[in-house]
Amino acid sequence: MAGHSKWKQIKHKKALTDSRRAANWTKIIREITVAAKAGGGDPAGNPRLRLAMDTARAANMPNENIDRAIKKGTGELEGVNYEEITYEAYGPAGVAIMIESLTDNGNRTVADIRRWLSRNGGNLGTTGSVAWMFDRRGQIAVDAERFGEEQVMEAALEAGALDVESEEGGYTVLTEVADFTAVQDALRAKGIEWEEAELAMIPKTEVRVEGGDAAMLVKLIDLLEELDDVQKVYTNADIDEDSLASVS
Repeated sequence: MAGHSKWKQIKHKKALTDSRRAANWTKIIREITVAAKAGGGDPAGNPRLRLAMDTARAANMPNENIDRAIKKGTGELEGVNYEEITYEAYGPAGVAIMIESLTDNGNRTVADIRRWLSRNGGNLGTTGSVAWMFDRRGQIAVDAERFGEEQVMEAALEAGALDVESEEGGYTVLTEVADFTAVQDALRAKGIEWEEAELAMIPKTEVRVEGGDAAMLVKLIDLLEELDDVQKVYTNADIDEDSLASVS
């Protein structure tokens, strides 16, 4: 988890420009629409929609934007049909990359992804080539300055969390996908708020990346994440502290 967590810390510390914030809203709206289409417009019975709405509120998205996205998903308003496609790839130093997308044009999306990979030391893999290196898990990040380790660990483990990892500045609560919502509810019931919660691809093992490869990898991930069609990017990279500091 070290590389994944350090990457998270850097992303949290980066100041978002107005354009990046707007792009983030676009991605969240797509997720709300697809979640509502797949499981209905009631978040009480649709965990995926509930998570997307929580993410939208954390990003300060107005309620009318959220409501409109839900109605597009349920068909009350005209909307775009998005396809969920996950791409598997290799990056600099042979790191594994999982790229989750929501797109209305798969040909455009794969062409954009292939272009950035080829220009930055990477290439697309075949289906199944890197997916086996990751586990799908719920991941909840809690600020250590606001909540104690024992408090978080007790609430999370009692609710069925797999593990609580303590690191500088925070805790990472890991859950099975099926237990993700229950653990969130348990933390909320104990008054514990989180910085971020998501269903993520967690690497089983990591690849150490340093120097020029680290700089190229960070650039590649930034470029992929800036694509409108790309929702999330995960890697099994463990970037050393010096390299991470130099590219942050």
